[in-house]
Amino acid sequence: MSELDDDAAAVLGPDERQDAATAGAEVREETEEETEGADYVTFDMDGERYAFPMNRVQEIIRMPALVRVPLGPASLEGLANLRGRVLPVVSLRACCALADAEHDETTRVIVVDGGVPLGFVVDRVASVISVDRDAVEPADTIQATVRSDVLVGVIKSEGDRMTTVLDVDRLVGGQFALLARRRDRDRDRQVAAAAEETVLDDLADTLELVSFTVDGQEYALPIDQVQEIVQAPEEVSRVPNAGVHVLGVMDLRGRLLPVLSMRRVFGLEVTPLEPQNRIVVVSLDGGGVVGVVMDTVREVLRVPHDLVAPLPDVVNAAGRTTEVASVCRLEDGRRLVSVLSIERMFDSAALRAELAAHLDEQDTDETTGEEAEMDLSDDGRGDEELFVVFRLDAEEYAVDVDAVQEIIRVPEALIRVPRTYDFVEGLVNLRGTVLPVVDLRTRLGLERSARDDRQRIVVLIIGGVRTGFVVDSVAEVARVAKSVLEPAPELSAEQARLVTRVANLPEERRMLMLVRSDQLLTDGQTEALGRVASGSARKAA
Repeated sequence: MSELDDDAAAVLGPDERQDAATAGAEVREETEEETEGADYVTFDMDGERYAFPMNRVQEIIRMPALVRVPLGPASLEGLANLRGRVLPVVSLRACCALADAEHDETTRVIVVDGGVPLGFVVDRVASVISVDRDAVEPADTIQATVRSDVLVGVIKSEGDRMTTVLDVDRLVGGQFALLARRRDRDRDRQVAAAAEETVLDDLADTLELVSFTVDGQEYALPIDQVQEIVQAPEEVSRVPNAGVHVLGVMDLRGRLLPVLSMRRVFGLEVTPLEPQNRIVVVSLDGGGVVGVVMDTVREVLRVPHDLVAPLPDVVNAAGRTTEVASVCRLEDGRRLVSVLSIERMFDSAALRAELAAHLDEQDTDETTGEEAEMDLSDDGRGDEELFVVFRLDAEEYAVDVDAVQEIIRVPEALIRVPRTYDFVEGLVNLRGTVLPVVDLRTRLGLERSARDDRQRIVVLIIGGVRTGFVVDSVAEVARVAKSVLEPAPELSAEQARLVTRVANLPEERRMLMLVRSDQLLTDGQTEALGRVASGSARKAA
């Protein structure tokens, strides 16, 4: 578990602040025209004196405990928890192409405003000074001992000592181009705030839908009637004498969920479950939740009401009201999306009778009355999200629980694959299915470790290919409040694509990096692993 010590990240004490303030006051008293002066925070690195403009410094803290981030820039030391805020911490020595040095009691982190907060590790903080602006010589007139592109100028003091002023924006932009772009995007968002309000007003005149396909045709459901969308399991448990409509039941986080096929509702041939199938979990008017198997789920649509028309009465079949309530005319009428009605889908007395027993089982939960009603409305999640938490090299990562197919032990031997990616451990026969296995440490640029009994294989489906990822250990299935989830700092292109959010848990002294499972492999890598698995399966057959 990664422990983040808030005490270690505490702001400098009153005495240290007083020393810095006193030093600054003494210099300011010597400045004849204070209005023409500029304040700087000075610090030392590798025996030389440097400075940041005071107006860019938010605070100065002691060296905190850090969580390392995979695939980040070389200068990144890790992420810190600063009073509930995620703070990227980088080595200023590395940014300035200076030799590394061990941290000690004098090491400090200067938190600057680079559009987003960023901490720079320095050897020691000297003081706050105020100097006349004319006393700063431009960088192009001096011989620099560090990278000249990050210099603003040099402050000349008494004697031969000089203080080199560093450019915060160039340091941030040079090392973290994505952070700089995010800063620019944030500024653009502020400028566009008024326009956004207009857009929100326009959204009130639109219909929000989730679209999906069945037998090549596109349908949709109102998004407020869809609780969630989950990966279809390999198979559902058949129920004896369940009738013709219910395929079976599946476990959805401790609750038995009756599963129907949209194909069967439409009177089409029911096909075996495939990796691309999705189960749309919907709420019924009379209470209870049901999963409906769709061939694929396409997208979320926002359709203006003037493009939605009710289905003509003449279309109704044999006097029975069809499941389609209306039709959306998209792309100038070239794309028609049929909007389904949950009420009409389940209006059959026979179907209601089949579902009754399964819905009664859902009501046997410990909660009753208002509590049971609340659980049905949010399917047990409410303002929380569920993640499978695992460890790599003492750090904690997490993936959405819906992305995880299963978790298995690492077998004693894997089938080696010649001439493949260096992160591929091999193949394993999982109940007759050939499963490619990836060493997640190697994939994330970490050092490979020896096998032990705590390691597990987390099985995910990526691009339709079942793939196993070896992790050091699986910790838990954690419920995480949405309020503690925040965007991960965008520190490199690959990291920003893979780790998009962070769960900051200061009370538990933990920070979970939330991994997007669909970004663990590129499309090309997924296709290659799929070919390897298929080829091995054919040979075995």
